[in-house]
Amino acid sequence: MIVVLIIGTFGITVAIRQMVGGYLLKKTDTQLNRQASLVFNNIRQLSQDDGAKSALGPTDYFLQIRDAKSNIMTTPLTPSLPSGVVSTPNLPASGTMGNVQISVPFTTTANVSYSSVTGDIDASATNIAKAPWRVLALKWEVQGAQGQADTSGVLFIGLSLSDQIDTMQTLTRYCIIFGSSMVLMGAALALFIVNSTLTPLKRIEKTAAKIAQGDLSQRIPPVPETTEVGSLSASLNSMLARIEQSFHEQTETTDKMKRFVSDASHELRTPLAAIHGYAELYKMQRDYPGALERADKSIEHIESSSTRMAVLVEDLLSLARLDEGRGIEMNHEIDLTTLVNDASEDLHALDPGRRIQRGIIDLRKSAIAAPPAAQSIQADEPSKKASKSRKASFVAPMLNPLQTLGFQFREAGIPQVHLKGDPSRIRQVVTNIVGNIHRYTPGDSAVQIAMNVLPASINPSELSSLPSNNASFTKFIEAVEVGETTHIGNYYAVMQFIDHGPGVPPESRQQLFERFYTADPSRAREKGGTGLGLAIAQSIVKAHKGLICATESDGGGLTFTIVLPVAEIASYQKKSENTGNKGKRSEKKGSSEATSMHDALHAASPQPGGTPQPLQPDQSQASDEAGTSTGSNTRVPSRS
Repeated sequence: MIVVLIIGTFGITVAIRQMVGGYLLKKTDTQLNRQASLVFNNIRQLSQDDGAKSALGPTDYFLQIRDAKSNIMTTPLTPSLPSGVVSTPNLPASGTMGNVQISVPFTTTANVSYSSVTGDIDASATNIAKAPWRVLALKWEVQGAQGQADTSGVLFIGLSLSDQIDTMQTLTRYCIIFGSSMVLMGAALALFIVNSTLTPLKRIEKTAAKIAQGDLSQRIPPVPETTEVGSLSASLNSMLARIEQSFHEQTETTDKMKRFVSDASHELRTPLAAIHGYAELYKMQRDYPGALERADKSIEHIESSSTRMAVLVEDLLSLARLDEGRGIEMNHEIDLTTLVNDASEDLHALDPGRRIQRGIIDLRKSAIAAPPAAQSIQADEPSKKASKSRKASFVAPMLNPLQTLGFQFREAGIPQVHLKGDPSRIRQVVTNIVGNIHRYTPGDSAVQIAMNVLPASINPSELSSLPSNNASFTKFIEAVEVGETTHIGNYYAVMQFIDHGPGVPPESRQQLFERFYTADPSRAREKGGTGLGLAIAQSIVKAHKGLICATESDGGGLTFTIVLPVAEIASYQKKSENTGNKGKRSEKKGSSEATSMHDALHAASPQPGGTPQPLQPDQSQASDEAGTSTGSNTRVPSRS
């Protein structure tokens, strides 16, 4: 950059010298022409006067008059410097013209004479005397009385270029001073720019050194991304964030794997120790009286421990298959209505005194203030065949007036919902949740089971990538609100299992879906389970591109929410229209066949200008005053 400034300054100086020099030279030629016109008017007098006797005062011009044969007639004007130095132009010798052209100005050297010098010669006077001359040669003539040329010849008029040379030298000095200043300023500016540019790079270097030492939390200080360094910093920060996230994920995965191996070893060690202990006990007591009876008891304990170990191994194998994406058939049709009704009957069979309500889920856009006193709902025992009359009390939840968005339960029949997936796996998820409610809540506490099809502005892939926590649940509720307004996104089947038991602390709620997590820190197995049930449930739901999470129930308790994708809104509505037409034709024919899956979807399709209407309840569902139903087929819930 400095070299460019130097070259530029030199070029500008030369250009200025050329321009100013040419201008001054033209101005000198103009002065010579003007002075020549005055000479022509007085040529007769000037040609007759002796230059030494001329009455003309000091002048800067040189004037020499020659005759027609170029012989010098007189030199009336000769400039004289203050120091006595005489400078005249170097002209052709008397009687010759040399290469001089008439009316064409030319530059010639100076003849310096020191004959009349008195005292010391000033150096500046010498430089002025040696300056070249600008000379103009013109023809002259004097007419006689009859109008004919009486006398003619050539005159030389000249002007020293000392002033022009002095001006050019002064201008050159100014250009050099100015150019040097510009070069210095440019160098300082370049140094400042280079330092400013390299400062972020130095910070990047320092940050990289800290990261190399193991501190992955370091970030490059932000710089405007309009610059290359700023864009590089932003890219590096993004890369560092991903590296840190990947490192933490790897560390977390490693820790989970270590904890998983430790927990699995712990779970397997207990039944193995029991088997080994009872086998040793049998060996010790087989020679004593009553050994056969004691052997039967030992075999029973060994069988119980081996069964528990087999269940644990089966759960581990199931988790491994789910992690590999195997063990799920997604091409079957799932009847969620039947599945939820069966789950309700299972829970009633396990807890006959429990009040179970079935209904649908609505989006609560504004909360209603709680009444002064909570209402107590009394319900008779659902089963009339029970030997005792037992009451189950449920206190209606008090809504928070500040809560403006969420799901609310409305008692009604379970709607008809069908979707594609693995029926056995989804049943396993529901059965596991029912088993948790049975084991960890009082037998007379109320439970609500609800389902509905709701639109949400979130795609299944994004939904399945969300963690199972309150933030994900809130995000889905917000997506439902947007979906009901814009009708863009997907329809989702939403199931909720709401209990009003002791609940789970918020800090422990995040761990419910971790492998081998159990609410019993002592790992006592009085309530059964291996701590893998909810982990398996989460893997199954995510394999269906859904979401499962646990939140606090209104009024206390725990709510499990399962979200499964049904179809895109556009295709869902189109399918509903087609099935609606089929339903009308079937009604005209008086067909008594059961409502098909497409008819059920049509019943849940959104009405013009509104949100999707609740699906029609299952007409075959029988519920008594307490909202429960019994069935002959009872399924025992799996382990949590």
